[in-house]
This record gives sequence, structure tokens and C-alpha cells, in this order.
Amino acid sequence: MFAVYSYAKPPVIVKMFKGEAKVTALEGTAQAFCPGQKNDGYLKLENVLKAGCEVSTGDKSRLELTLPDKSLIRFAENTKFRIVQADIDTAGARDVKISVRLGKVWSNVRKALGGKGGFEVSCENAVAGSRGTIYGMDVEADKSALVKVYDGEVSVAGVKPVLQMAPTVTGAPKPVPGPKVIAGPKPVSMKEWVYIVKSMQQIQIRMDGKAEEPKDFTEAEDRDAWVDWNKARDINQ
Repeated sequence: MFAVYSYAKPPVIVKMFKGEAKVTALEGTAQAFCPGQKNDGYLKLENVLKAGCEVSTGDKSRLELTLPDKSLIRFAENTKFRIVQADIDTAGARDVKISVRLGKVWSNVRKALGGKGGFEVSCENAVAGSRGTIYGMDVEADKSALVKVYDGEVSVAGVKPVLQMAPTVTGAPKPVPGPKVIAGPKPVSMKEWVYIVKSMQQIQIRMDGKAEEPKDFTEAEDRDAWVDWNKARDINQ
């Protein structure tokens, strides 16, 4: 007779780093307003930002944040953004979301282990997500945006519409019309468009939230001080 024994596998402990982003480069000034914060919020090297922090960079300023998996995200002068989520665990999975209200962002995203986890940079009209690539997003005051991909591929999608409640009516009572026939329910697309933008391509999102077709761009026409600074830092990382 043979006895069959069942051995229980020990649980795998995965440590999650909740919302950690360290300041690894700072030129000029940047100010952060975080939940529970009591100081003036001016950032210094090695400061750690967490989910919920609202950050703005000053004139002639640049800021670089590094995540626990060594992914980098940089912000140009007069940029306003919020760290929505920055969770990365010891197994390599991540869930990073940065919301940009205004300004320029450059992301150098490390490839996630096992292809798990996402990295999203969003503005009011679009979300740009990847699992390992280099791309930038420029957000203008009129809510238009431009996404440029320098390496890899990025999925750029329209933001889901927000349902608004009907306004509350106050004042004297008014007569209510009788019943009438109304149209039945119709399917509503939660996303109006999704594009895969490849290396050395860009996509323009208009102020009304509609996107143009992705098109190619060259290094020569794209070159400026902001791009050169980012490329130089990427090489030295």
C-alpha cells in the first residue's frame, strides 16, 4: 500500500508599497499639498510623495519622481498634477495613475515583471497607459493634449463620461405633465475612441475630447530644451 500525503504550500507574502514616489531631481521649485500635511509643502531632494498629493512646479522649474520599480516620471515648469495611485509590490506588479491638469510630463516606464500592472498618465480628456515605454504628454489650458511616444507602444483612450445628476428644483409647485411615450434604452459607448500609438508617433486630442489619427514625427522637429533634458537623464539612469 502506498500512502498519499498532501502538503500545504506556504503562503506567498507580497509586500505592497502604497503610493511612494521619491524626488530624485529638482531644478527651481515645486510645491506639494498632501493629506494631513502641516508644513509649507516646498519639495526637496529625497522627499517622498504619496497618493493624494497635489503638486505644482514653479517657473523655470523641473521635477523628477522615481517609483520603487525605478520607473521615472518628470514634470516641466508650471505643471499641475495629482498622484492618484502609485502602488507597486515586491512581485513586480504595479498600479500607477497620475492625473495632469496642466503642463508637460515625461514618463520612462520600466517593463513590469511578468507583464503585470499598468502605468497611466491622464488629463481631463484622455488616458495614456503603458507597461513599459517612454512617452510624454502635454496638456494645455484649453484641455487639449498631445501625446508623443518615443519608445514602445502606448494605448491612448478617451475618458469615460461622467454621469451628472439632474439639478434640484426649488420654488413653488408646478403642474406635472401627464404620461407620454419615450424612446427605449440605447447602448452607450463608455469610450469614444482608443488608439495604439507606436514609437515616434504622436496623437493630438482636441479641447472637445476628440482625437486625431496618430501620425509620425521626427527627432529633428521634436527637439527642444525639455526633450533634450529628458533624453540626457534617461541615458544616465
